[in-house]
Amino acid sequence: MQRFANVLLGLGVQRDDRICLYMPMIPEAVIAMLACTRIGAIHTLVFGGFSPDSLVDRINDAGAVVAITADAGYRRGQPSQLKNNLDQALPSCPTLRSVVVVDRCGTEVEMTSGRDHWWDELVSEANPICPPAHLDSEQILYILYTSGTTAKPKGIVHTTGGYLTQAAWTHRQVFDLKAETDVYWCAADVGWVTGHSYIVYGPLANGATSVMYEGTPDTPRLAERSEDPALWPKDRFWDIIERYKVTQLYTAPTAIRTFMKWGEQEPARHDLSSLRVLGSVGEPINPEAWMWYHRNIGSERCPIVDTWWQTETGAHMITPLPGITATKPGSACAALPGIGVELVDDAGEVLSVGGGYLTISQPWPAMLRGIWNAPERYEETYWSRFPGRYFAGDGAKIDEQGYLWLLGRVDDVMNISGHRISTTEVESALVDHPAVAEAAVVGASDPTTGQAIVGYVILRASFEPSDELREQIRRHVDTKLGAIARPRAVIIVPDLPKTRSGKIMRRLLRDVVEGRVLGDTTTLADASVVDAIRQRAEADSSDED
Repeated sequence: MQRFANVLLGLGVQRDDRICLYMPMIPEAVIAMLACTRIGAIHTLVFGGFSPDSLVDRINDAGAVVAITADAGYRRGQPSQLKNNLDQALPSCPTLRSVVVVDRCGTEVEMTSGRDHWWDELVSEANPICPPAHLDSEQILYILYTSGTTAKPKGIVHTTGGYLTQAAWTHRQVFDLKAETDVYWCAADVGWVTGHSYIVYGPLANGATSVMYEGTPDTPRLAERSEDPALWPKDRFWDIIERYKVTQLYTAPTAIRTFMKWGEQEPARHDLSSLRVLGSVGEPINPEAWMWYHRNIGSERCPIVDTWWQTETGAHMITPLPGITATKPGSACAALPGIGVELVDDAGEVLSVGGGYLTISQPWPAMLRGIWNAPERYEETYWSRFPGRYFAGDGAKIDEQGYLWLLGRVDDVMNISGHRISTTEVESALVDHPAVAEAAVVGASDPTTGQAIVGYVILRASFEPSDELREQIRRHVDTKLGAIARPRAVIIVPDLPKTRSGKIMRRLLRDVVEGRVLGDTTTLADASVVDAIRQRAEADSSDED
């Protein structure tokens, strides 16, 4: 790390310069982050799945002077290009003067003399000692851009002292870390805030032994790969846990629902007895996925910490504490000590029970310090709706026992004949049907009710789509939530449109059901999914006619 810090200094990097990292999940990504912090440079990571256009937006907004990348990264056993994507972006990035390239996959890339440098060559020649810069606690540590699914990406600014304090404390307490003996695994990507706080800064500050994995959950080890990838086992996560005796697993509900679709036989083939704590991050976890995780991965003995926080908050805000909090499946339970979370109504009045807007009423150590180069947007986005309160757009409800239930974005709440119905509630009811592995719900325009519910579902592997099954699933929601929540239509689809961080892009599903031209799809993990969904929706509509 100190060698690479000297590499950056040798490239003319100074304190407060911005450095763009566009890398796969390899140790060099962490080394580069820490090298930036050592000299007071500001890193900004761009997830390796993003396109050249996304790179241009982020590099130019940050004014980055150096980019660090790799020739490619491995995905499903094959190289996925990175340097070539960066090359396509560079003509539109006037501030970028140097590129450092890790030779990860041995693929052929174009290297521009004077601008592009091989990582190994620079590091091998660098001085091994780099004294750390002495910095203020409010020195900017990094800028991290939100996914930008609806507007220009926001560069969230985090500083050093408070951020590191909260990331380290929450990592230790929420995961019940025993650093001397535990093997901790956060199965996120360093390109997202979860990777920043709970792969890099929190675990390293606590001296944790961590697993870092490059690849997908359905990519087995080389010895187990047949010529047909469709026949590959889908148990890589469970193989890793068994081999390395992982004690904490932190993953997303999207991944858990995918594991459900693949079947419980995959984890059943492995010894997962080393696990002590399970974590969930990224979106509200529906009770059915919570119970599957509890039974099949945790063997009904591992506490589950369902964590709510955001890129903007920097670290955990609402979560149970293992061994302390009595949990409820699907509930994030309560705010951590010292975190002032309150639900308010439209008028900003505090609610003690029922549904409302999730606000934070007092400062916290890891809070964002602003949006890079956009102070007015910062104030408008987070502080204008309820003056004196931080509000980023999430809704929640609080039950009679004081437990918090996250409902997702308030713009994902539907108005059906004057009744406010959360997409999360309907999605949970859909997934409760034994045939459904994953679901997404949107509100479509309806001349009678204002909005009507449309559900998109992915079936479990053992079920085949049919008109009868679609009707059964619709009626199941009726049984669970009442007739007001019954979907107007259930559309069986092969996959759902997700960002590269795994979040469902319901906006695109609304575009499909409304027959509109699709909005921005640059952050989609697989843009072809939308075409498949549109074809399926049109076919189902024809069947109903």
